[in-house]
Amino acid sequence: MRQYDISKILEIMTSIYSKEVANKYLNQIIKKIEYLNKVGKVKNKNFIESNEIVLITYGDSLFNNEVNEAPLKTLNKFVHKYLKKSINTIHILPFFPYTSDDGFSIVDYKAVNKKLGTWEDIKSLNIDYNLMFDLVANHISKSSQWFKNYLNNEEPFTDYFITCDKNLDYSKVFRPRALPLLTKVNTKVGEKYVWTTFSSDQIDLNYKNPDLLMEILDVFCFYIEKGATYIRLDAIAYIYKELGTTCIHNKETHLIIQLFRLMVDLANIDLKIISETNVPHKENISYFGNGHNEASLIYNFPLPPLTLYTFMKKDTSVIKKWINSLTLLSNEVTFFNFLASHDGIGLLPAKGLIEDDEITTMANKVKELGGFVSYKTESNNYKTPYEMNVNFFDALKISGDIENDLEVKRFLASQAILLFLKGVPGIYIHSIIGSRNWIEGVKLYKSNRSINREKIEINLLENHISNKASTRYKILEGYKKLLKLRNKTNCFNPIADQEILENLDNRILGIKRSYNGESVICLINVSDNYVNTKYKDKLLLDNISFNQTLEPYQVAIFKN
Repeated sequence: MRQYDISKILEIMTSIYSKEVANKYLNQIIKKIEYLNKVGKVKNKNFIESNEIVLITYGDSLFNNEVNEAPLKTLNKFVHKYLKKSINTIHILPFFPYTSDDGFSIVDYKAVNKKLGTWEDIKSLNIDYNLMFDLVANHISKSSQWFKNYLNNEEPFTDYFITCDKNLDYSKVFRPRALPLLTKVNTKVGEKYVWTTFSSDQIDLNYKNPDLLMEILDVFCFYIEKGATYIRLDAIAYIYKELGTTCIHNKETHLIIQLFRLMVDLANIDLKIISETNVPHKENISYFGNGHNEASLIYNFPLPPLTLYTFMKKDTSVIKKWINSLTLLSNEVTFFNFLASHDGIGLLPAKGLIEDDEITTMANKVKELGGFVSYKTESNNYKTPYEMNVNFFDALKISGDIENDLEVKRFLASQAILLFLKGVPGIYIHSIIGSRNWIEGVKLYKSNRSINREKIEINLLENHISNKASTRYKILEGYKKLLKLRNKTNCFNPIADQEILENLDNRILGIKRSYNGESVICLINVSDNYVNTKYKDKLLLDNISFNQTLEPYQVAIFKN
């Protein structure tokens, strides 16, 4: 390894810890890089493929009651049958043994949950699709062997977690949940308090201990060996704590991400790091680093609330202004665009983009439509709205419980924004199969977030999507049509130029994408009105003629 590369490793480790610690752990890190070079996929010449489409799903979102089949096998068969020509990457949300939070309280980082399948099932999915794994780096389950060893006062685990003095001042610590920060536990040597950012079952890891960092780097390398092309750093903003600070976005957190990225770059492998930081936009994009040294992709968190707001107001003014403000530091980074996920629609990223009273109005409308609103605790113990928990189709409902074709068109128009903006689109499985609010799940699991985490029996689902009159069929087929149009051109490459068209009615979002001398224009009507445009006698990408007027919620895509 070149002296420059070694110096860079030492520089990062010295900045996190000390020069002495950096020298002590240097050889361990070099060995991990050499290992990655052997087991990782060779680095692709393209940053990301032109038509990269990610499907986001739990390993057991689909299951088969009629045969004794691992849900991961069921998922593989479903995607192969219905979506193989539409998507090329699958983000399997944490598929490890867990105790709570639908997978995000992991018991064993290196095992597959037996209820879902085996590593062989993961390998089978990887034959036809790139895979995204979650590295839940901030915390681990209290039922993990690591934490059991901590409770038994066994080395080296006594310093893997953050033992706290409950009498100190924690008032500056940013709280993403309305739950206690410290959790009391009984250990072999007496009562202790440990740091728990998200819940008493999710015990935060201590990154002030370099041995703990080495353990997590091992997990990172293991996931790459097992076929990950993307690694999503879950709740990464919280990993490094320093009392007296907010304990979010600390410089050491960025340095640890830089170490992940440096290892990947030095190993010369095809692995993209994606950061998940549900925070205001300015803080969120800081995880791009300098455009070369941290995350390759970041979750574009303002997009879901802004898209919902745009359709509720039937006006694109706010979202156009926001899109025009987006900048990328290099051609080595891009946004991970999404509208729905296993979590809710975050409201923090909308702060400063949408007026506070408008955010409140939007949240109240979601509650009227059967959704919920979750809260976080401010430093003054005041609770404020944190996210809206709702299925995205239901969030866009016009009124009543009965779906109609106009509401299907409205939903698909919202998804067109996701698909045609600059970046990589992530499609949640419940969006593409037309799911609804899962109220039974909220009652069953006593969690607002379960509303969009439905588990569906595959035979029941296939009965629905084989019925051409069903909402599920109409959404699935409509979605696949949009994806087919997207795949007809290279203009949606993540690094393709983007221009928002300003000389249009505010009920229309006009997006121009250009790449290698070719360009396309996408027009999306966000209203239930017929709206005139300046575009006459254009041939759409599906060879249908278009003449000036957009129908309610119509999407039109044509070569410029």
